[in-house]
Amino acid sequence: MLAMKWFIDRSAVLWPQATRRFRGIHMALAFACAAACGTWARAQEASTEGLEPLVQILSQSTDSQLQCDILKGVSAALSGRRSVPMPKGWSEVETKLSKSANGEVKSLTQTLSLTFGSAQALGALRSTLSDPGIPARTRNAALEALKGTRDPELPSILLGLLSDPELRGPSVRALAAYDHPGTSKALLGVYPVLLAEEKRDVLNTLASRAASAKDLLGAVAGEAIAKSQLTADIIRQLRSLKNPEVEAALAKVWGVVRESSADKKAVIERTRQIYRRGGSQPGDASRGRAVFARICQQCHVLFDTGGKVGPDLTGSNRSDLDYILQNMVDPNAVIPNEYRTSTIETKDDRVLTGIVKEQNEISLTVLTANEALVVPRNEVKSVQLSELSMMPEELLSNLPEQEVRDLIYYLSRPGQVPLPTSEK
Repeated sequence: MLAMKWFIDRSAVLWPQATRRFRGIHMALAFACAAACGTWARAQEASTEGLEPLVQILSQSTDSQLQCDILKGVSAALSGRRSVPMPKGWSEVETKLSKSANGEVKSLTQTLSLTFGSAQALGALRSTLSDPGIPARTRNAALEALKGTRDPELPSILLGLLSDPELRGPSVRALAAYDHPGTSKALLGVYPVLLAEEKRDVLNTLASRAASAKDLLGAVAGEAIAKSQLTADIIRQLRSLKNPEVEAALAKVWGVVRESSADKKAVIERTRQIYRRGGSQPGDASRGRAVFARICQQCHVLFDTGGKVGPDLTGSNRSDLDYILQNMVDPNAVIPNEYRTSTIETKDDRVLTGIVKEQNEISLTVLTANEALVVPRNEVKSVQLSELSMMPEELLSNLPEQEVRDLIYYLSRPGQVPLPTSEK
């Protein structure tokens, strides 16, 4: 530890004297020093003493590439931590680097300033996010940064963005992280005019907490949302809440599904007969692709299109009807460990269902059906590994028979087909 401190202290003296001739070496040292300093800071948790020599270098340097490398190293070292005490001298560095001509330096400075609790950075990002005259890409970046801080003022801003087509989807997803009393009413109010993908985001957000889940099921009972919109993965998420009132409302609008092994075999055979009733060409591949896009594509890749929550289906044994039916009706028969789901409960009573892709002492990276989330470890109440995969068992239960045939037919095709004209 003392050797590391000596290295950092000497770097603070020597780096400002480095010449451009040694740029490659001194950039590598910058990044290595920042990463080492981050390890030191993590070990001490409440201390930022190890960051101060780097802040001193940033205050003295006029080399934007050196600044960028140091900022990247510190950002990587502090990844997964929502807040860190502001190191001595950072306010001056923030003022200086926020005026940099290097866009990456400005962006990294702002992100770190948020981590250090800078009111200046917080206010600037709120202003950026709320300004419709700023490009959507910049506003989305501001939203991502604010999400990482758990800004208490963010929900009110997000609710105001539900009328903005370019920010609506990210705003809906971000609202899931907050137990805000106005969320359910606002989301259910805009639901009828949303695009299909935005509706899925609304359903996932409402299904993540018991209070909003009750509102969602109330809307289904009142026919404001069609029962068919509750796809199997949403049903599973609602059941994961383990709330008696949610369970009762779900049973009322959906029914209770309990299948034994024998039941699954009967469902597989019944689905096989539905498929065969289509004749020599049971389905339409283009229509089947549209069904796949609606209920499967958010989790599975097929022909280089789709999400990566579940396995890539492109190289699987899709020409075998038994293989397709077994995996669609009874997906939990054989589950690779990397696709087993976990139920994560946070300390503010949010419940997430997804695959834990990475975890360490600082954070968990969780893949849900509609996004990837980094959850700080100190916000997690419990993590329970399930014997289930992310693939829902009731996937076909709400589809008309022709859509079942179309989907299976599409899945069995050796190559990609065009979408129907109405879906393009």
